[in-house]
Amino acid sequence: MKDIRRSRPRTGTRGLVGGAAMVLLAGPALGLAAPTGAAAAVPQAGAGSTAHGGHAPEVTVRRGGPARTVPFVVRGPGEAVLTLDSRAPGVSWGTAGSESAVVSAYVDGRYTTDIVIPSDQPTTRTFSLGHLERGPHRLEFRFAADRSPQGARSARLGAVAVQVYGETTDMGLVLRNAPVYYGRNLPELGTAFQSATTDAPLYSYHEVLPAKTPGHKVLQYTVIWTNEDGGTNSPALMARWGRTTDIEWAYDVEVDAQGKPVPGSGVYQAANHQTLVFAGGHEGDRPLLETCTSNNNLCDVVDDPMRFSPAPVQELPAGQPREHMMDVNPWLYPVMAQEMTREGKIESPSDPATPGLGDQRTYLYLAVAHTAAPSTDAGSVGLSIGVRLKGDPALYRSNHVDPTWSVTREGTAATTVELPAGTTQSDIEEIVALRTPVVETGASLTVTAVTRAFFLGEDYLPSASFLDWTGSTVLTRQAPSATLWAPAS
Repeated sequence: MKDIRRSRPRTGTRGLVGGAAMVLLAGPALGLAAPTGAAAAVPQAGAGSTAHGGHAPEVTVRRGGPARTVPFVVRGPGEAVLTLDSRAPGVSWGTAGSESAVVSAYVDGRYTTDIVIPSDQPTTRTFSLGHLERGPHRLEFRFAADRSPQGARSARLGAVAVQVYGETTDMGLVLRNAPVYYGRNLPELGTAFQSATTDAPLYSYHEVLPAKTPGHKVLQYTVIWTNEDGGTNSPALMARWGRTTDIEWAYDVEVDAQGKPVPGSGVYQAANHQTLVFAGGHEGDRPLLETCTSNNNLCDVVDDPMRFSPAPVQELPAGQPREHMMDVNPWLYPVMAQEMTREGKIESPSDPATPGLGDQRTYLYLAVAHTAAPSTDAGSVGLSIGVRLKGDPALYRSNHVDPTWSVTREGTAATTVELPAGTTQSDIEEIVALRTPVVETGASLTVTAVTRAFFLGEDYLPSASFLDWTGSTVLTRQAPSATLWAPAS
């Protein structure tokens, strides 16, 4: 991997829809601010009464059972986003044979997306439904028995909302150009429907980047897969990237001042991390891409039956690492850890003195901002983080003393430090920055911030960060280490 990147507020009126025992919210889902011109989908007249107590009823689809249909009305044309809570009894991404339940969603009979449900715990997800015209529509959910592991028997969907963004809004522009991703079917990885059990593309976000042409901008779309079966090994992923999910930019396109894609500007991340001009098919302006390597690079020719349309409604904030999007979608951490456990990649017992991947609850998760001088040497002079514990002479290092596992990119980067099991914040004596050259060039590093530091809880969800440090600490060949944080005495 060389390249990029529990509860929540709701607004709106809840109501029963069309006898399907499902809920459509009239306001923005997930607390997302609806841009000017956005129109909520609304239940058909006479669809039902308000849900009691503010609790959304669930609908269940079962293996071998009927589809469930929800009629709704769109007040104005635009790009539609489906938000829902999903869970599947008896399913866990960490259990072979019961990794997920797959539900296929259709709009007006048009296959829109597969929803891979990796947990029996409610998880909020968003999906792009594509362009919808004003008027009545039908949303249909089917239990996908062919692509669901045999241990999955049913799936429950609740808090369903459809939000429609006008095409001239900023969000409408983002959604109109968002890729559709197809699943992976590499023969060397065995079974069909691979994306239902390994390296699933569960989440997507966007960034708006500057373009060379005044008035233009570049839309970049990034995907988070649960892991990568090929590419960087898992312990190195933890050291260099601070996680074992795979986060890759997928597609860039330049749009002009009117929001129209510039012909020939669409590019995607192809095999071997090449950037290639997109030459595949579209649905409207949406490119069709397929996961086609074991480390989740893409192809612009699609032939897999599984289809994924995650809605990239969230934008990566400036100055944050890509892993920030996992922090604000914490359900991704348990899925990440469960894949490592199921695939036998966790050493037992965990031992921070070895480079093997330990229980991911034993790591301290950090994000550190730094620059190199000269900047061109950033790939040669790496940064690692060390942790000393009270009463323990060892210095636990993020890179396990392997220079090639240091952070070799400027900006705010995520990393982790493996510590003895049971370590908590109160056990930490100091956190230090370490200049860790891969190739000695004499370059210096300036560390300017630690934007978060946390452990995973017993449930693998992130705890609150206990550190937010800013400053200016220079690391040189003569002075290669410095304390960034120590608890107040």
